[in-house]
Amino acid sequence: MTKINTDVILWYKTYMINRNCIIEEAHKYIGQKGMVKKVIEFKELTVKFSTPKGELKAADNVTFNIQKGEIFGIVGTSGAGKSTLLRTINLLQQPTSGEVKINSKNIVGLKGDNLRKLRTNIGMIFQHFNLLHTKTVYENVAFGMKAAGKSKAEIEKRVPELLELVGLSDKTNLFPAKLSGGQKQRVGIARAIANSPEILLCDEPTSALDLETTNSILELLKDINEKLGITTVIISHEMNVIKKICHRVAVMTNGKVVELGEVFDIFAKPNHEFTKQLVSHTINLELPQSVVDGRQGKLLKIVYRGEKAKEPVISQTIKKFDVNLNVLHGKIEYINEKPLGILIVNIEGTEKNIESAVEFIKENTAEVELING
Repeated sequence: MTKINTDVILWYKTYMINRNCIIEEAHKYIGQKGMVKKVIEFKELTVKFSTPKGELKAADNVTFNIQKGEIFGIVGTSGAGKSTLLRTINLLQQPTSGEVKINSKNIVGLKGDNLRKLRTNIGMIFQHFNLLHTKTVYENVAFGMKAAGKSKAEIEKRVPELLELVGLSDKTNLFPAKLSGGQKQRVGIARAIANSPEILLCDEPTSALDLETTNSILELLKDINEKLGITTVIISHEMNVIKKICHRVAVMTNGKVVELGEVFDIFAKPNHEFTKQLVSHTINLELPQSVVDGRQGKLLKIVYRGEKAKEPVISQTIKKFDVNLNVLHGKIEYINEKPLGILIVNIEGTEKNIESAVEFIKENTAEVELING
């Protein structure tokens, strides 16, 4: 039998102890942060409808999960199936097959008291507000609490807190007809979270609003998510909405999820052609042909991601390679606090210097595409 050096044995024991401690601490951290807790799970979910043209799959074998406390986006064009998918979470739409799990329990087929209990734990915000026009702001917010059997004392305490949270403390006794679109949606948000739900569903909550009001509503939803820890699912046909508020996103078309991931990753490097189309509409870096015609040198599209977006690559390139660089178009934005930048530049100089400069730019940015030349 081969004799093993005692130093090796001692090293191995120390390594295993440290390794196990690290793993244990990691598990504790993950458990504390709720990083791996799946609140909502779709498993091979399909929803079919009969139409004059035949069977339509509004959701087609959908499988993914939504984690506790995140803001999750579902995006797609009209008819993609996103609203249908959202409505299966509270069973306003019954699946044809597959599973929807809430906290690991399959909810498909729930009825009666069990279904009512499920829906009490899930708030919903609608595209067109769905307020009761014969009731005041206070009464609209209190309505769901009364339906859930809350006491008068609970309602009187909770409603003013909610109206303060959504910025409507001075609108308590007004009727919906006296409110702006943004104020109506704030009432809808207060009503949706009145029973302290674990999940908040948002069905195109900003599509009926102007740009400024949209931004204020999205900021409110983000604030509620951070303060209350409500797992939020928002569907939209607008990538700008997803970009502003969501942590992760599922891209849907024709009932299928074609791409899934962190919002920054989806915008920085979309993989599916449909996703690329959606992202391109939010960037809009097309140049007029008059700007392109007659240009000397080369036109480059440069993409920066993450920390590289902060580096002075353009100025370094000019100094290092004796070339002229003219920025024709570009933008930099922050998605979940990560920078993403895109520039279109015209580079001029000797052929050798341009070649060396382009290689340098490629090495120090995420992606370089030659547009012409």
